[in-house]
Amino acid sequence: MLVIRPETTEDAAAVRQVNEEAFGRRDEADIVEKLRSRQAFTLSLVATCAEKVVGHILFSPVTIESEFESFAVLGLGPVAVLPPYQNKGIGSQLIRTGIEICRKAGHKVIVLVGHPTYYPRFGFLRASTYDLKYEYDVPDEAFMALELRQSALEGRSGIVKFRPEFGEG
Repeated sequence: MLVIRPETTEDAAAVRQVNEEAFGRRDEADIVEKLRSRQAFTLSLVATCAEKVVGHILFSPVTIESEFESFAVLGLGPVAVLPPYQNKGIGSQLIRTGIEICRKAGHKVIVLVGHPTYYPRFGFLRASTYDLKYEYDVPDEAFMALELRQSALEGRSGIVKFRPEFGEG
C-alpha cells in the first residue's frame, strides 16, 4: 500500500537515493540536501511502499520581483520516484497531495520548471500566461504556474527567482 507522508529526519538518506536514481545524477539530491540543511523548504513529502521510501517531492519558497513589489510564492521541485516504481501514478499522487496541502495552508501560487506535457494535468499553465518570467533562460512551455487561489496573480507580474540553492554548483 502506498503512503504519502511528511519527510522525517530518518528519511534523508532514502530521499537522496530516490533523487539520484530518478534523475541519474546528484544535482537534484544536492539541492534537496542544501535546502534541508538551511531549513529553506516549505513542504517535503515522501511516498512509501511497504515502509520503503520510493518517491519524494519538495516545495520551497520562491520570490516574484517586479519594479514595484516583491511577493512570495512556492516552487515545486524536485519530484522524484525510484525507476522501478515510475509510471505507476506515484509522482502524480505526490503532486496532488502536495498541492492540496499547500492550498489548505493558505499558499496562493506554485511555480515550476518541468515537462510541458506532464504538469498541465494538475492545472499548471505557462507562466507567461500570467506575465511571469523565469530568471534563467528556459523554454516558455517548460516554465509553469498554478494559482491555488482564483486570480492570485491578477495584476501581478515579474521575474521569478528560486532559492539560490537551485543555482549553486
